[in-house]
Amino acid sequence: MGQRNLLNYLIIALKGMAMGAADVVPGVSGGTIAFISGIYEELLNSINALNFSLLSVWKKEGFRTVWKQVNGNFLLSLFVGIGISIFSLAKVLSWLLTNQPILLWAFFFGLVLASVIFVARAIDKWQLNTITVFILGALLAFYITTLPVSDNSDSLPYLFLSGALAVCAMILPGISGAFILVLLGSYKTILDAVHEKDFLIISTVGVGAVVGLLSFARLLKWMFNRYKNTTLALLTGFILGSLNKIWPWKKVLLFKNFGDKIIPVKEANILPSNFEGDPQLLYAVLLGLVGFSLIFILENLAKKEEK
Repeated sequence: MGQRNLLNYLIIALKGMAMGAADVVPGVSGGTIAFISGIYEELLNSINALNFSLLSVWKKEGFRTVWKQVNGNFLLSLFVGIGISIFSLAKVLSWLLTNQPILLWAFFFGLVLASVIFVARAIDKWQLNTITVFILGALLAFYITTLPVSDNSDSLPYLFLSGALAVCAMILPGISGAFILVLLGSYKTILDAVHEKDFLIISTVGVGAVVGLLSFARLLKWMFNRYKNTTLALLTGFILGSLNKIWPWKKVLLFKNFGDKIIPVKEANILPSNFEGDPQLLYAVLLGLVGFSLIFILENLAKKEEK
């Protein structure tokens, strides 16, 4: 990676905003956005640079060396973008989920469907092991999307574990961190804690997230270094399997009340009921195509940025 200028970091912040927007929606992973925007491996490497040895580096060589070693400008730009997105787009996306769910899901379905092609193209050679891992990844992700939601839990060790697992899902393409929290039954507790400023719960979840992020990023980096094709096949499978969760047309079988939010916890995928005279169906198809095309536009932008 060459020397970056202010425009490069603004672009990284925009990618962070896209990741934050995806993470707000239960069912879409910010990791998928990181992968298709060309920053996934750099993100893993930057997270892996965060360790206790930095303290001795700070003492001997100063903060500037530490900042450079952890790729600080990149991480700062990315997480500022994620933060801006979560706080500015969360309400808009929540409104769309409530009032125009089919159109929103159609856009994300097109986006994620194209991501399957995008990630699969990064695999150098398809062999029996990569095909097997791809199928297993797809089946596992599909199975996760069908799991029943657990009862709400406010146990601190359980919330610590929830934070660790959710952040792992957040950086794993295909599986949504918010959806994992719903499955684990921690969503309402964490949501209430944020509203009520319960810093004990917030800090417990936060520490769990940091531990999960640092440990899981190391595992992913190790997998990329040693078994890149197999790892990519697994991620491709995860993304494909997650499409079950974000199919736009659903019949809700069961709702649960999570504080001030009502979230469907049991759904069945259905086909559009009216193919003729339904303007929303046309808009949904068009938005799906926009989402699908956006992946390849981002790919071209990432290639230009690398030159």
